[in-house]
Amino acid sequence: MVLFPAIDILEGRAVRLYKGDRNAVTDYGDPLEFAAKWADAGAQWLHIVDLSGAFSGRSGIDDTIAAIKKKYKLNIQSGGGLRTVEDVERRLAAGADRVVIGTMAAYDPDSFALAAYKFADKIVAGIDARDGMFAVKGWTEQTNITAVSFGKKCKKMGIRYALFTDISKDGAMQGANVCETIRMQKETELSVIASGGVSSLRDLENLRDSDIYGAVLGKALYSGAIDLKEALALADQG
Repeated sequence: MVLFPAIDILEGRAVRLYKGDRNAVTDYGDPLEFAAKWADAGAQWLHIVDLSGAFSGRSGIDDTIAAIKKKYKLNIQSGGGLRTVEDVERRLAAGADRVVIGTMAAYDPDSFALAAYKFADKIVAGIDARDGMFAVKGWTEQTNITAVSFGKKCKKMGIRYALFTDISKDGAMQGANVCETIRMQKETELSVIASGGVSSLRDLENLRDSDIYGAVLGKALYSGAIDLKEALALADQG
């Protein structure tokens, strides 16, 4: 199982939100310091999110991604603020190896289809769910599309990967929604990365034993509830 230590960036700072609430922010400091920390622990991937871009639609972390890529040579998966094909191109050019797209798919499906066609395996479907429904724009708006049906559509478009976030679990340290993550991977046939609520090695063990492709680690790393070296070793077992 692939682990993705998260660096969520809001106004240039590494932060964590509680259940996606912009008003419930914990500031952890310089994003580059955390990139160094996760690299030293043995991470192969980082999950970097432009929260400012997710809320405003204006991306602004390309320089940070370029700096991290140049210094640490890590694989980078990045989302937030990607509303156009040009945004995707800039994020990839900055050093991202994959980009996560959600809002564009709901509001500009033609551009989403073009991005999926042009960049193939570099696209990760961002499937953020609240009560089973697909949510967009930094989780501030909920569509009338079910998360699973959106995932199935992405699979038909040739997309291989999905980042599935249960918004009710994100930052809450209440455990991952393993059942819905398994359902998402099984019904869509996408390689699913679990996000939101992973709070213990037991959560990771359950995801690994369920053959889930990957998991994002956020608040649990920043709070010290999970040690990244231990998590990486567990993910490699079996």
